[in-house]
Order: sequence, then C-alpha cells, then structure tokens
Amino acid sequence: MTASIDELRRKARYAGFLYLLMGITAPIGLLYVPGKLIVSGNATATADNIRAAPSLLGIGIASELFHQVVNVFLVLALFRLFAEVNKRQATLMVVLGVLGVPVVMLNVLNEIAPLALVSGQNFLSVFDKSQQDALAYLFIRLHGRGLDVASIFWGLWLFPFAMLVIESGFIPRILGYLMMLAGFGYLLNVATVILAPQYAHLVGDITMILGVGELPIMFWLLIWGARWQSSQPAVA
Repeated sequence: MTASIDELRRKARYAGFLYLLMGITAPIGLLYVPGKLIVSGNATATADNIRAAPSLLGIGIASELFHQVVNVFLVLALFRLFAEVNKRQATLMVVLGVLGVPVVMLNVLNEIAPLALVSGQNFLSVFDKSQQDALAYLFIRLHGRGLDVASIFWGLWLFPFAMLVIESGFIPRILGYLMMLAGFGYLLNVATVILAPQYAHLVGDITMILGVGELPIMFWLLIWGARWQSSQPAVA
C-alpha cells in the first residue's frame, strides 16, 4: 500500500459523499413516487393519479437518471480507493457496478410511456380511455420489473466491494460482511419475485432488513474516511 492515510481518507470521503448523494436521491424515484402513484391492481386509479400529478412522475424519472449518473462516478471513486488493495476485485466491482446503469436508463422509458398515454394527445384517440389506462398501468408495472433486473447487479457488485473492504485494512471488516448480507438480500428478493412471486411480500420484508447492511459503509466512508486497523500498520 503506497498511498498515505491522508490521501486514502480524502478518496474515501469523496466516495462516501457520492454514496450518500445516491442514497438520498434514489428512494425518490424508486420508492416514494411509485408509492404515491401506483394503486395495485387498479389501472384507472393509477392512470388518474398520473394525470393529476404528471410532474411527480417527472421528478421520479429525473431522480432515477440523476442517481445513476452519480453511481458511475461512485464506482470510479471506489476503484481509485481500492485499486491498490486488489486491482482484480476492484475492476470486477466497477464492471458489476455500472452494468445496472444502462438497464435503469432504458427502463425509464417505461415511465415516460404512461406520461404520453395520459396526456390526451390526438394520436391516442384510436384507444378509448380504459385502454389508455390499462396501457399506462402496464408500462408502470413493467418499470418495476425492470428495476428487479437492475437489482441483480445492485446485489452482485456488493460482493467484490465487500471483499475489498475486508482486505483493505483501513475500513472495519464487519462493514464488508454486512455488505455481503445486503448483496444476498438483493439477489434473494429478485429470485423470489421471478420464481415465487406469491412470497415476494414476505421475503421483501426480510430483504429490506438485510439491505440495511449497505448503510454503515456509506456513513463510515463519509465521516471517518479511512483508518488503519490495529493489525495493519500504516504506510506513508
């Protein structure tokens, strides 16, 4: 390890800032907006909610695009932080970390479609209102399934990231093990949605708890940055 502790701390805090920025903005588009607009099983009510608040869906779209751009800079910042720990693992972390970005970006189209369908534009007159509502509901639900696909990579990238934390010597190992639990939670959740959707709600409650394991590393990087552990001597 050739980097000084001050340099490591600076890199870590920059990564922590980006991580927090992503953590603050992502729930807006991924959780808050869908929760406000989608009425499960009711296409008409969902479409009426979108008609009444198209700007809210627009905010959700902007949130998703923004936090995915932040995600790219985050994984690059983490690569610079961990490259000297294990370059192969750091490269794998970057690859898995950015693979979900194009999935989410393209998936945003499934939110833009409902905005068009409820807009009342003339070219949609070939569909009656109930058909437009059903199509808007279909696209907004497809958006949710697209996020399930992206969450595969949200889970996988945490494993090489966790291994780097465990090997680093300047971040507590326990944070790496917690990240592994969070990664397992992502994968368990998407597997349940695909293979056993009748249990998705139950498993989702469990995986939400596991997902909390991703939070400590975010705050550790931002607040403490990097600290040499007692078993790992500092190298200037």
